[in-house]
Amino acid sequence: MPFAIIIGVVVLLCLALVVAVAIDPGPPPGEVALAYELAWDRFDFDTLWLLSAPELRDHRNREEFVRAKREAYADRKALAGLAGEVSLDEVVAGRDAATARTCVELHDGSVVHNQVKLVRHVGRWLVCAYDLVPEKA
Repeated sequence: MPFAIIIGVVVLLCLALVVAVAIDPGPPPGEVALAYELAWDRFDFDTLWLLSAPELRDHRNREEFVRAKREAYADRKALAGLAGEVSLDEVVAGRDAATARTCVELHDGSVVHNQVKLVRHVGRWLVCAYDLVPEKA
C-alpha cells in the first residue's frame, strides 16, 4: 500500500511539472528584444533563428538560415562586437504583439536606437521586424 501511494505522488509531481512547463510564458518581450540585439552583435545566428518569427527566418530551416547568415557576413567580421551596452528605452506590449525600443551604446561612443517588433507565436515572444530608429534632426 505505501508503495502505491509513493507511485501516485511521483506521478502527480510529474504531471504538475509538465503543466507548469506548458503554461510558462517564457521571457517577456523586452528580454527577447535585448537577447536579439546581443545575438546580432555577436553574430550568433543560431540564437537569432530561435528568437525570430518565421517571416524573419526567410522561410528557411535552422541549418539553412545559419549557413546563409554565416556566408553573408563572412567578410564583415568587423561589424560584430560593436556594442558596449544594450538597454531598453521602452516596451509596449499587448496580448499578442509588442514593440521594444532598444538603445545600443557602441564602443566608439555613438548610440543607436532600434525598434524591435515582436509577436506571440505558439506561446513565446519572437521578433517579427527590426528597424533602425532614425535620429531626429
